[in-house]
Amino acid sequence: MATPVVTKTAWKLQEIVAHASNVSSLVLGKASGRLLATGGDDCRVNLWSINKPNCIMSLTGHTSPVESVRLNTPEELIVAGSQSGSIRVWDLEAAKILRTLMGHKANICSLDFHPYGEFVASGSQDTNIKLWDIRRKGCVFRYRGHSQAVRCLRFSPDGKWLASAADDHTVKLWDLTAGKMMAEFPGHTGPVNVVEFHPNEYLLASGSSDRTIRFWDLEKFQVVSCIEGEPGPVRSVLFNPDGCCLYSGCQDSLRVYGWEPERCFDVVLVNWGKVADLAICNDQLIGVAFSQSSVSSYVVDLTRVTRTGTVAPDPMQDSQPPAQQPPNPSAPLRRIYERPSATGSEPQRVKQNSESERRSPSSEDDRDERESRAEIQNAEDYNEIFQPKNSISRTPPRRSEPFPAPPEDDMATAKEAAKPSPAMDVQFPVPKLEVLSRPPVVTSTPAPKAESAIIPATRNEPIGLKASDFLPAVKIPQQAELVDEDAMSQIRKGHDTMCVVLTSRHKNLDTVRAVWTTGDIKTSVDSAVAINDLSVVVDLLNLVNQKASLWKLDLCTTVLPQIEKLLQSKYESYVQTGCTSLKLILQRFLPLITDMLAAPPTVGVDISREERLHKCRVCYKQLRSISGLVKSKSGLSGRHGSAFRELHLLMASLD
Repeated sequence: MATPVVTKTAWKLQEIVAHASNVSSLVLGKASGRLLATGGDDCRVNLWSINKPNCIMSLTGHTSPVESVRLNTPEELIVAGSQSGSIRVWDLEAAKILRTLMGHKANICSLDFHPYGEFVASGSQDTNIKLWDIRRKGCVFRYRGHSQAVRCLRFSPDGKWLASAADDHTVKLWDLTAGKMMAEFPGHTGPVNVVEFHPNEYLLASGSSDRTIRFWDLEKFQVVSCIEGEPGPVRSVLFNPDGCCLYSGCQDSLRVYGWEPERCFDVVLVNWGKVADLAICNDQLIGVAFSQSSVSSYVVDLTRVTRTGTVAPDPMQDSQPPAQQPPNPSAPLRRIYERPSATGSEPQRVKQNSESERRSPSSEDDRDERESRAEIQNAEDYNEIFQPKNSISRTPPRRSEPFPAPPEDDMATAKEAAKPSPAMDVQFPVPKLEVLSRPPVVTSTPAPKAESAIIPATRNEPIGLKASDFLPAVKIPQQAELVDEDAMSQIRKGHDTMCVVLTSRHKNLDTVRAVWTTGDIKTSVDSAVAINDLSVVVDLLNLVNQKASLWKLDLCTTVLPQIEKLLQSKYESYVQTGCTSLKLILQRFLPLITDMLAAPPTVGVDISREERLHKCRVCYKQLRSISGLVKSKSGLSGRHGSAFRELHLLMASLD
């Protein structure tokens, strides 16, 4: 394995605050490597030009967090799927909503555009894969076969196949024209997060949480090789455009692999944390990562990266350069994809069968499309990238100059690039009073150019109560700004109340923390409940939710009544915490509870079984009480509505 390369092979390009709330998904345009789309918990999709600080376009219409985004190959269309299961398609050149597609019953986890025809594939947490006809606004096929959430979808370069990866540890290959599964590739021992077709050959790569990358032959339908020992779960892979190697975006590094035989050509240290997507432009690899509301972009100079295997010269022979090595006869070149000719304008037809779910447009769909908008935020960058369709030609931002590396004498940048990501220590949360920063106001006027490429990220929202809950609503004139004295006056109005609340809360947390340090989780939760302060329960649950192994059956009996209170709270953060805790309980314990209650009575006395059975009965009664509340709230719109709908599906077995 090669040693890490030197400074200036990789560097951080930019950091931007992409949304007013947390970023939940992002994707790079693969054709240019210069276009970035981000989806957020604020239900928006924002469009950016890499290395420019201002948002080009903001797309609205979703009423729940955007879970998945994807650009088509020409980068003229974008599709976004939400937590509620709805899908929207926007035309970027015309700056308008194109389609609203409804049909999935849970989160949209993956999307992909067909390379030639006007089709979109979607994979959901409801385990279904759907193929949509954008022109007719209908579902052409529904593919069933996965047993868990579908995490990644990719069309083959010739547009004839669709590959899917899922949490059920499998990769499946679907024939689009026949509407059925061609092959299933087992072998991964963890959720499969990503699949990618080789750009030319009949070869498929898959990356999994089991820290392996597998290569599959699409003629023989068998594994070619397996690369093990990745430093963490594999989330993003990308073939080089000529297909000579595969790039894997690892934790704080880029790895370059070959597959026949499996080997690592190079390792490049990049301080990007968990990279979410990769693209290549001008012999540079662009990687993007997100954390909370900020998105960071990084560049790797591929001219300084080893991408193919070389044969070392024999010192006993003369110094003539070695001849090109012939291909290994045991690993012949695979079949090449046959792409449609450039002159053919007719998209590939996909026939229907009995599983077709074509729907006629409804008035509700029309209303959704009227409420979905594409707002141009920066006209200058928009005109540089997109040109209206009635123009004679399109002005590409694409073939611009490579991104420059930082100056050689910039020691601060070099030190920053060499820093490892800090480890996350799980500690008991103690709230602090901080000055809240307001999210930027979205306007239709171009934003001023930023002096620095680094834009500071906004702070986290506090767990539990928000300061804004105690401040009176202030109507600010659209064109005027508050002067310092007025702003301070508004803050002071809620200051005394906030201090009283947080002082009491801090005191209660100290009481619970004293019990927590003994390692007795159940007793610490009991003490939090006894204090009769929901904010303390919220803080404690937010900690327990981070580590699912802390949940035990006896803990559920104490927490479930508190969850019922949280779900009825007027505070958004309380409802969110309650939904998260209830989802964890349902996933971990509902099968055990139903199995225990359905099991026949045993002969003799089994004290431990009787105790467990009693806890199951208590939990079942509490869950039945909560199920009515969840059902009544499942019709709500927005992010909580989709969360309650997911909980309602999980609680279906209670009926």
